[in-house]
Amino acid sequence: MSTKRWMLPDGMEESLPPFSWQLEDLRRKLLDHYRAAGYELILPPLLEHLDTLLTGAAQDLERQTFKLTDPASGRLLGIRADITPQAARIAARRYADVPLVRLCYLGTVLRTQPDSLGGTRSPRQVGCEIFGEENLSADLEILSMMLKTLELAGVADVHLDLGHVGVYRAIAARLKLDEEEESALFDILQRKSLPDFAEFAKARRMQPRVAKLLSELIQLNGDISVIARAREVLASAGDEVMQALDVLEQSATELQRKFKKLPIHIDLAELRGYRYQTGMVYAAFVPGHGRELARGGRYDGVGHEFGVARPATGFSADINELLRLGAATNAAPAKKAVAKKAKKVVSKKKR
Repeated sequence: MSTKRWMLPDGMEESLPPFSWQLEDLRRKLLDHYRAAGYELILPPLLEHLDTLLTGAAQDLERQTFKLTDPASGRLLGIRADITPQAARIAARRYADVPLVRLCYLGTVLRTQPDSLGGTRSPRQVGCEIFGEENLSADLEILSMMLKTLELAGVADVHLDLGHVGVYRAIAARLKLDEEEESALFDILQRKSLPDFAEFAKARRMQPRVAKLLSELIQLNGDISVIARAREVLASAGDEVMQALDVLEQSATELQRKFKKLPIHIDLAELRGYRYQTGMVYAAFVPGHGRELARGGRYDGVGHEFGVARPATGFSADINELLRLGAATNAAPAKKAVAKKAKKVVSKKKR
């Protein structure tokens, strides 16, 4: 029998001991922490009606979603590519009469394409969401939960990236771009390519004032001092931009107070989740690891399609990746300790 029959599809994973036991230990540790923090655990189905699964904030997931026809009803079904939209549906339909809802989840999702080259298509997604609180306190709580999740997974030397889609949204609104133009500009900002932006602005006869604001935006990234610089160069951008900068400054100040050793990077041209995020966005990185470990942000208005629109913020991560990276970061100090101990033993023998 050909061994190809036993091969898994590209990007699909299975876990075996000891990793599977380590994964279970971490799962219990995380859910215990979330429960103690007041979050309710939800276990949504892997399969849903496609139109429900892609409602509202999930529209960006359409290309990532496996689709099939239900033999029983003939309706089109989808296999979830992200649990966050399911959490939004549950918050709107099952907790409609609860003003403030905290939900957590942990489960496998399936995607038609990996997030990055060589990445998985079957992450085990873990996350927390808060529905019904518009104050900055909710964003800071979710950020703390995200950082604690990484800590419990043993991930060290975490760096935090902060941005706010409201800055770009306010400036870009003056341009009245069509969908194709907006997509092209979005791509340029993500690549931070000033030459491409200059060409884009010239081809569309962009107003010099707006072009200058966007050009400055591309370059506004670095440590927390970037916020002060942004206030100067974006002074003419309007109150909405200044309010977004206030949110970033307050968040960075509070995070520095609570997590004194946490490196914080500000990037005002970072637009992850731009099409559904409405406010502050954030991601956690580790030096030497090319991909973000966890990400999140504010997505107010979620649940509108289900009849209950309210503010929301949350984060998610792949528990498989957290565990692998946590084991890798912990392995280096352990190896150094073993080597140091061996060196002492050799030194004693020589005496």
